[in-house]
Amino acid sequence: MSGVIGIYSKNRKDTSQIAYYGLYALQHRGQASAGIAVNNNGFIDYHKGLGLLSEVFSRDIIERLIGNIAIGHVKYAHPKDRNLNIVEPLAVGYKRGALALSMDGSIENTRELRDRLEDDGVIFQSLLDSEVIANLIARYHKDDLDQAVIKAIEDIEGSYSMVLMGNDRLIAARDPHGLKPLVIGRIKDGYVLASETCAFDTIGAEFIRDIRPGEMVVIDDDGIRTVRHKPGERKISLFEYIYLARPDSKMDGISIYSARIEAGRQLYRECPTDADIVIGAPDSGIVSAIGYSEESKIPYREGLIKNRYVGRTFIEPTQELRELGVRIKLNVLRENVRGKRVILVDDSIVRGTTIRRIIDLLRKGGAKEIHVRVSSPPVRNAGDLALDTIGDENLLAKGKTVEEIRKELGADSLYYLSLEGLLKAIGIREDN
Repeated sequence: MSGVIGIYSKNRKDTSQIAYYGLYALQHRGQASAGIAVNNNGFIDYHKGLGLLSEVFSRDIIERLIGNIAIGHVKYAHPKDRNLNIVEPLAVGYKRGALALSMDGSIENTRELRDRLEDDGVIFQSLLDSEVIANLIARYHKDDLDQAVIKAIEDIEGSYSMVLMGNDRLIAARDPHGLKPLVIGRIKDGYVLASETCAFDTIGAEFIRDIRPGEMVVIDDDGIRTVRHKPGERKISLFEYIYLARPDSKMDGISIYSARIEAGRQLYRECPTDADIVIGAPDSGIVSAIGYSEESKIPYREGLIKNRYVGRTFIEPTQELRELGVRIKLNVLRENVRGKRVILVDDSIVRGTTIRRIIDLLRKGGAKEIHVRVSSPPVRNAGDLALDTIGDENLLAKGKTVEEIRKELGADSLYYLSLEGLLKAIGIREDN
């Protein structure tokens, strides 16, 4: 639930600018904080802060960050994340030099590793998982940074995609299960790493391939090489496909847009419903709504207008702020919904804040019937490896039947896409 990027160039010193524009394409993955670090002949400089990328960085700051290697990070919101101690990249100096690290993911055994390191005298400055990893690397680094990173990775358990910058190289690693995405691209005179391929389109990079589950690659003046590949049992973070990733990205060879279109088609096949129009919950439900419309032959219409200057309500840190965000985020297009039987398609329902407000808006806008169709199964449990919703108690579907959820939302009907249908839409067999 963060976005990471890494740039390596033999000769260019404007890698921070490339990272900046790449992070713009990844802003949907996190809107609470942003940061960029650069390496200039072994000296690491960085800037980071709370807020959107455009709020954290100015032209002067970007022009100050000069170096041939850069890494960047955008982070999602969390109630504890209201100070600079949680903002990445994490930059540290130690006996063997300096390094900077950005990570998307969650380390399950962080507490155990922190306790071990603290028993040995390590003092931590933050609650970041990446600080634990940096301390492990510093401890293992004797003569070879690559081997130190390998040993650190072998100590950690969880879901992660990380980019790490040393004095003369850029390193990337993906967790053994492949839960978090990470891709490699090529730019003039160098390489780029990013959470999603949409970043490559923005900066004009050529896609090479996905980092494989359990793979660690090193990029330096000699090119790019794999130094470790130990895949584990393949697992899929479905939330990446249905919500987190941008529709114009590809993930492990799968088009996010095509998967969401097919999920909408599958929704209608599983639960055909007669209605006058199909609308999508902006923005992540729109693609599936188009697929539903195409399969059902019910016309797709815009029913809700979104304020483009308001962030995702799902990743706001408190319920009060989420509800305020929804109120200023959406408005109903009354002429399209008045007197109509409406199919409302959303990609998922997590807490239910947004969908409740949408249904209320549609009722006040004159909708005759509202049939909610969700292009994913109910979210009943929040796994630490893939989705952090600050506790299962925040999940609307936790401990409820679909009928109970329907009543709570105030919809005329409610249907969730089956797990089998979602896997089919993505193109993954259930036994995988």
